[in-house]
Amino acid sequence: MSKQFDVIVIGGGPGGYIAAIRAAQLGFNVACVDEWKNARGGPALGGTCTNVGCIPSKALLQSSENFDQAGHHFADHGIEIKGLAMDVAKMLGRKDAVVKQNNDGILYLFKKNKVTFFHGRGTFVKASDAGYEINVAGSTPDTLVGKHIIVATGSNARALPGAPFDEEMILSNDGALRVGAVPQKLGLIGSGVIGLEMGSVWRRLGSEVTVLEALPTFLGAVDEQIAREAKKAFDKQGLKIELGVKVGEIKTGKKGVSVAWTNARGEAQLLEVDKLIVSIGRVPNTIGLGAEAVGLKLDERGAIVVDDDCKTSLPNVWAVGDVVRGPMLAHKAEEEGVAVAERIAGQHGHVNFNTVPWVIYTSPEIAWVGQTEQQLKSAGRAYKAGTFPFLANGRARALGDTTGMVKFLADAATDEILGVHIVGPQASELISEAVVAMEFRASSEDIARICHAHPSLSEATKEAALAVDKRTLNF
Repeated sequence: MSKQFDVIVIGGGPGGYIAAIRAAQLGFNVACVDEWKNARGGPALGGTCTNVGCIPSKALLQSSENFDQAGHHFADHGIEIKGLAMDVAKMLGRKDAVVKQNNDGILYLFKKNKVTFFHGRGTFVKASDAGYEINVAGSTPDTLVGKHIIVATGSNARALPGAPFDEEMILSNDGALRVGAVPQKLGLIGSGVIGLEMGSVWRRLGSEVTVLEALPTFLGAVDEQIAREAKKAFDKQGLKIELGVKVGEIKTGKKGVSVAWTNARGEAQLLEVDKLIVSIGRVPNTIGLGAEAVGLKLDERGAIVVDDDCKTSLPNVWAVGDVVRGPMLAHKAEEEGVAVAERIAGQHGHVNFNTVPWVIYTSPEIAWVGQTEQQLKSAGRAYKAGTFPFLANGRARALGDTTGMVKFLADAATDEILGVHIVGPQASELISEAVVAMEFRASSEDIARICHAHPSLSEATKEAALAVDKRTLNF
């Protein structure tokens, strides 16, 4: 006997669980199907983000940052530490505890909002007059029927051809979060967000880290000036970043991994490391979804084809997050999930891709929203730029972290903010002001005229806005 629901969400990551909760808030009878398991075989809601992505990586970044501060910066504050050591097992245990808190928190939210949860893999079986039949394959198999289906199955790490992940020597983000001891030498292929964050964790703990990037430029999606500033900081920290490389044969052995590669000058090189993290992007997770059973259209990458409203090729079937077009970001997935639930209810859900912020949680942090200077130049748009260094910010000096800057880009004629780019302390928090400003189509003058608390890092945002009109007050 099948169980009937108004809305069935397949996937319990940021896009899925948020969509389920919002749909329930709007009065629908909602089910969510998710197959993630914890170490005990129980449900582990939250998808890649909570289990092997955003949350555990931030936990490790915080631990490694504390270790780095204690070893290199506490003395500046008069704090003496003798016999400093890192207990990696305890660090990983703390990370696991943080993940579990988030897993359990989502289960609580489902109960609070009366979302029915099914632990298992959700697969399309067929369409019927009552909606779509979904099979749940798990410890307690079920058959569900939903009038509306929201697919939020996320993405998987992309492997290098000929070098599959074994999560022991060749690691995806999953294995990189479970390394049991500090590797003496660590290699990374790809200088994307995941690679740089994981590289930062293990570098701080003592690894010699080498990054091999195929592209000739560092962080090509980032504003060039900001990327240069970030690379200077990473170079100073000892992170070895090789650009314009061509990766050849990868071999694993008892002692580690060897990577044959060619540098930008065409010279053959060999990198030998204890562990290798491959961070070359992610692919939509649609294998096993049963898309063919109902005629759900996929593109050449395996992503679900959707329109601007996240509608698929099938009536009453929607898709959000990493499994569709657009940036693979947890907060983008959340916004789409809310928007779809509201559209099902006849409301007007809203997602503005132009104001989706990006963050890289390295040290210094890198955050941005809107267009880069190179994008504006390419589009032929007239703009004004203003920058302000954290070196001239009183709070940054007190923190002992004056690396980086805030950069504003504004329309030359209207002064509307077109992009804000930050590299430096707490950039992930500072970028929110820019997102709000851009969502309301503010001008740089609007930010320049707003009173900011003193002393605060946010004053650098105000000063960068002032710099657009060449009237900074503290630099």
